[in-house]
Formats: sequence, structure tokens, C-alpha cells
Amino acid sequence: QVQLVESGGGLVQAGGSVRLSCAASGRTFSSLNMGWFRQAPGKGREFVAAINWSGGSTTYADSVKGRFTISRDNAKNTVYLQMNSLKPEDTAVYYCAARRETGLLGRQRYEYDYWGQGTQVTVSS
Repeated sequence: QVQLVESGGGLVQAGGSVRLSCAASGRTFSSLNMGWFRQAPGKGREFVAAINWSGGSTTYADSVKGRFTISRDNAKNTVYLQMNSLKPEDTAVYYCAARRETGLLGRQRYEYDYWGQGTQVTVSS
């Protein structure tokens, strides 16, 4: 089992920045691929970014590419999502997810085995 706890969400003005953190416990963190997803009101949960177990490979949704950066610190069992140039359409609950399979970076919900409880990010215009 893996427990994931997100933090760092809040209210930010458009154009601002926020860094989300996700602390993992219960399994060797460095054996997991990690991802971030988000869910806006009335919409489905969508992929945002993913990073492989070593941090050497990342992938992003087109909507956030160039603005968001995913990273990880295996010594701290933590994955981060740095969000810059935020837009009102980035408003959502952001979820951290962990994937046992490390062969490929997952971009679909079903590819992830563990989920955090989510943290709200609200971007005001």
C-alpha cells in the first residue's frame, strides 16, 4: 500500500505561481512512477503531468506544457508540481497518483494504483 498526501493548494491570482507537494509513504518511493491529475467542477479527472521513478523522464498535457514542471526528490519521498503563469482555467482539485508499473509514463487514470485525497487550486481572474 502507498499513502499519498498532497499540500500546497490555495487561492492565487492569474499569472501567479503555486507549488504543490505530494508526500508518499508505505512503499519504496523510488520504485514508483508518479503523476498529477486535476478535476475541475463538472468535469472529469484529466492528466496533467507524470514523472518516472528516477526523475529522468517526464511528460505533460498540452494545456500545461511550458507552464508546469513536475519533479521529485526520492530522498524526501516527495513529488512536486510547480505551476507558473496560472490561468483561471487551471482551477481544479489536483490529485497526486502513484503507479507500480515503471515501464512507461502513464497518462490515463486507470494506469495508476494509488491516489491522494486532492488539494484545491483556485485561480482568480
